[in-house]
Amino acid sequence: MEHSNRESLSLIEKIKEHAELIAALLAGLFILLAWRLDTSGQTTASVLLYIVAFCVGGFAKAKEGIEETIKDKKLNVELLMVLAAIGSAAIGYWTEGAILIFIFAVSGALETYAMNKSHREISALMNLQPEEAWLVRGNFEPMKVSVSTLQIGDHLLVKPGERVPADGVIFKGQSSIDESAISGEPLPVAKREGDELFAGTVNLNGAITMEMTKPNSETLFQKIIQLVQGAQSEKSPSQQFIEKFEGTYVNFVLLGVALMMFLPHFLLGWDWTTTFYRAMVLLVVASPCALVASIMPATLAAISNGAKHGVLFKGGLHLEHLSVLRAIAVDKTGTLTQGRPVVTDFIVREGTEQEIALAILAGIESQSNHPLAQAITTYAKAEGITKFPQAAIKDIPGWGIKGYVNDIEYHVGKPDFVGTEEAERFADSAATKLTAEGKTVIFIRDKDGIVALTALKDTVRDEAKIAVALLKELGIDVVMLTGDNEKTAKVIAKEAGVTEYVAECLPETKVTEMKRLLSEHKYVGMVGDGINDAPALATATTGIAMGEGTDVALETADVVLMKNDLSKIAYAVRLSRKMQRIVKQNIFFSIGIITLLIASNFLQVVDLPLGVIGHEGSTILVILNGLRMLNKNV
Repeated sequence: MEHSNRESLSLIEKIKEHAELIAALLAGLFILLAWRLDTSGQTTASVLLYIVAFCVGGFAKAKEGIEETIKDKKLNVELLMVLAAIGSAAIGYWTEGAILIFIFAVSGALETYAMNKSHREISALMNLQPEEAWLVRGNFEPMKVSVSTLQIGDHLLVKPGERVPADGVIFKGQSSIDESAISGEPLPVAKREGDELFAGTVNLNGAITMEMTKPNSETLFQKIIQLVQGAQSEKSPSQQFIEKFEGTYVNFVLLGVALMMFLPHFLLGWDWTTTFYRAMVLLVVASPCALVASIMPATLAAISNGAKHGVLFKGGLHLEHLSVLRAIAVDKTGTLTQGRPVVTDFIVREGTEQEIALAILAGIESQSNHPLAQAITTYAKAEGITKFPQAAIKDIPGWGIKGYVNDIEYHVGKPDFVGTEEAERFADSAATKLTAEGKTVIFIRDKDGIVALTALKDTVRDEAKIAVALLKELGIDVVMLTGDNEKTAKVIAKEAGVTEYVAECLPETKVTEMKRLLSEHKYVGMVGDGINDAPALATATTGIAMGEGTDVALETADVVLMKNDLSKIAYAVRLSRKMQRIVKQNIFFSIGIITLLIASNFLQVVDLPLGVIGHEGSTILVILNGLRMLNKNV
């Protein structure tokens, strides 16, 4: 019974969604029947059917036009079309008036389809958010509970094939996760203990237990839904201009039609029937339906396309801005680079076993939380050292660490801490060469001298190099902003392939540099992921945040990349440029058709049927052209 009710509701929802198209098709059927009756001489019956077609096909648009006119206190395109259809019928052109209503209803249904397609992306996202989860408490059997009752710290079981119910980290187990709902990437991602999970993603094979780290209202998934909902309601400057222009234009058309009803009779000697007929044709062909439909369907389709590929636009304005970007400033750490140092070189003195030296160093560094210390410990484990010697340490702020292993004292730190001259001479001045490569060098020494040196570097992401190359192909300069010293910045900039770089940047310096770039290039983007990037993101023409970044960066940015994949920026730029091309095509095409039809009407070349087909056909064409933005490939 419940299943049957759900099916009935689903059917009703589908009928509601396609109500305009169903009404338009019914109107078309009534027009066909009325025409058949008319040709067989049954004039009264045919007129009655035409009136039914008018009511069925034109009700939605007439209602919309009247409501908007009352609300905005200005006339609109919908009322023009209703007046044109009534005017056509008034002079005996029932068929043409009904066809006008029919095609106008079809174009309206297409525009609604474009909007519904975009809204369906949101509904689809919302449906991916699970409503229930398996709660694990101690040794008890997992309980199925509502997601809304979950709290931070809860342990949840996620079975193979199920969606992850909340944001969190894997507490036990490992699996492959389908993150396409978040990132747009089709390939699954391998996850193990400690790795991050996002609500709405799919656990493909192994059963895993996760720990919830964010409340349900603050999951990345919820942020995506809120961002795209906001984007759909925010209109681009072009759309706002067209809507303002529409009201003024409609008034001019009505004034032109009023003059057309009288002036040609007196000035050109047309009879009253021809004068009124041409006024009705003008009312049809001069209406800016195609022009009004030139932007919104394309914009909504582009926002939907971006959402499916892991790029979220906060509105049509930012889509327009992306298309004209001439430069993009990129934060180095965590954006161009991995954001965490890795060991690139480990050199020991002659006569010392590398494994022993590395084990001692890792034993000392494992007691510290410093990123460099953690990188050294990770490197030791990767080299197969699983057991570190017990070490006691004493932190010397600004210098390094004193460590004690088997009662032997070791100094770990920079050259000043271990002896500058000896550090410079060690291993044929290896430190000088490594520093020139933009690496940070750490030494360890005992009572006999320097035991070893370790070189570490924050490595450039492979996808960042590809992204920079793609942006440069699009004619966009890439500028790296970093707080690092000049030497390190130069090396990273060369490796990443950026156009230019600015070293030793503080958050306020980034804003200054952003203003400089804006004065040089006018339209500048900024990519960042941290709190320190928020001021620069706000200053830029278009702020682009990484989806794995801080909440402040996500709030401040205009575009959000759901994964830390910079190549998506090039995709977003191509998407916006394609949208702008389509919008320009639509505007030029619609203005051209309107001008041609108006001129043809004055020359008495175009009749009402052809005017209807030309006008409404152009509207359908621009909507279909806008829907090309739904294509996967850009």
